[in-house]
Amino acid sequence: MEGEVTLKYSLLDFAFSFLGLFFFLADILLDLWAAVHFYLDGDFIYLGLLVTFLVGSSVLGQLFSWFWYRYEDWETHTCTEGSVSKRFLQVLHIFQLGVYIRYAGVLEVAVRSFILKKRALENVAVCQSHDLSMLRLFEAFSESAPQLVLMLTVMLQTGDWQDPVTVMKAVGSASAIACSVTLYHRSLRSFLTDKAKQGPVSSLLYFICNLLLIFPRLAALALFAYALPSYIFAHFLCCWAALFFLASRCGTKFMDSSAGEWLYRATVGLIWYFSWFNVSEGRSLCRGVLYHAWMLLDLILLCGLAYWQTHNAPFITWGLLSPDMVVVMGGVVVAVYVSGLLVKVLYYQNFHPKLGEPSTDTKKPLQLAAAGDCLDGGDEDLGSSDYTEVDFMEPPSVEMLTGGGGEVERVKKPVNRRMQHLAQNFYS
Repeated sequence: MEGEVTLKYSLLDFAFSFLGLFFFLADILLDLWAAVHFYLDGDFIYLGLLVTFLVGSSVLGQLFSWFWYRYEDWETHTCTEGSVSKRFLQVLHIFQLGVYIRYAGVLEVAVRSFILKKRALENVAVCQSHDLSMLRLFEAFSESAPQLVLMLTVMLQTGDWQDPVTVMKAVGSASAIACSVTLYHRSLRSFLTDKAKQGPVSSLLYFICNLLLIFPRLAALALFAYALPSYIFAHFLCCWAALFFLASRCGTKFMDSSAGEWLYRATVGLIWYFSWFNVSEGRSLCRGVLYHAWMLLDLILLCGLAYWQTHNAPFITWGLLSPDMVVVMGGVVVAVYVSGLLVKVLYYQNFHPKLGEPSTDTKKPLQLAAAGDCLDGGDEDLGSSDYTEVDFMEPPSVEMLTGGGGEVERVKKPVNRRMQHLAQNFYS
């Protein structure tokens, strides 16, 4: 049917669900290891920064999860979530455990949909995984990115940057951040009526361009923090305040409450400090060009100030990097970022579909799939295009409809309204 959303939960999606859980748990273990390492070495300042990143990111994720549950009047869509009361679910968020329930719910419905091959379960699995992709994106830029800047700064101060294994670990951490952005990109892809251009190659190219754009940004910040550690916080606060103001001027409409929307805009400012994130409708070419031009100038400024400091006042820094080394590192950072921009241009020219363009399959204008939102119960639009017949009870989105042939169970197709709005922005 034209305009119908295809929420197919494939084997690849199933693998991504468990891979996401693996990285989630591995990240916790690595955070604990880093905290113990700083404590044993007596680096209490770094330990304090690490704990601040961890606690701040956890609170941010729990707040978004809490808001999303509250918008739905704390209704749940999986048996795992439904096994706890509404009040207890709120308490879990207070104790920073609410997101774990979301993970457990997605894994539950993923396993059931993969085993039972029920279309309704696939719809719910994809819908629930969309919120997790957003939470992983927020975590990547509120915890993983600043934590990697801290680790890179320590590497420069101790000379560990000369160890290939340590460098590979840093690249691996940056790859995990780029992977979170790619999974977010894959979530947006599910809303397209024609996915011909958004195959595995496009996701791989999108991952590469984000890796080549994000890692140089983190490396430049680490180089600046190495040379001028007292000014990195001033740089962040000034940039974040300006980006937060710009996000506010964009008139975002992501959350369902004023408080939630301001929290989202503040988070967008944080993401923009590290990477581009489209948040408003309309052609984003000009905004993207201006953003990357500013980012490139900021990279040059950060590396230039690091060189100036090591050249004119080497006794203030740790003294492990010579001015020539800083020049080489700065040049590599800028060159890698420019290569990332070229890969991004390649992606947008060959793989990025735009709404309104002719579809490769039907030759009709490409559009987002139109469907009801599984989180908005309502009795409106009860046509067959918004429902799928199933032969099992699926709490709580099952509606019993009695027809001439007897009792039939129908489930409203779940579509995550928040991600659908972001998809509208991304492909416009």
